[in-house]
Amino acid sequence: MLPRFARGKFSPKNQEKYVGLKTPTYRSSWEHAFMRLCDEHPNVYQWASESIKIPYRHPFTGKYTVYVPDFFIVYQDKNGKKHAEMVEVKPMSQTSMESAGKSIAKKKQVVINMAKWEAASAYAKQRKIKFRVVSEEQLFHNGKRK
Repeated sequence: MLPRFARGKFSPKNQEKYVGLKTPTYRSSWEHAFMRLCDEHPNVYQWASESIKIPYRHPFTGKYTVYVPDFFIVYQDKNGKKHAEMVEVKPMSQTSMESAGKSIAKKKQVVINMAKWEAASAYAKQRKIKFRVVSEEQLFHNGKRK
């Protein structure tokens, strides 16, 4: 049996911070946790879910398609400097060949993700913002929930 993933609509408590055009939808409990972080953290000024579309070439078909990063956020760091970032939330097993293990399906997903992330990095660099991938290691401090 396939594992069930948390899915649903997120209702921001701090609606003035949410700048997306549509109601945020989470497709995993990890995305839900990141939405709560964005909504509730005092250093996050703005955030949006699935608000940016980036063209990229699919590595297996060669066709151009669109990648939509999970989040766009604007936040203030501990030194008071503001930053804008695109953030993708992914399991560690889909972020590198080493972490994919022996699974062919996971390795294929890594190849696709790398093509998406290369396009996202170039897009971000042109706009002088950052792009990063966040896994359970960052979300839950080495895979352990807080």
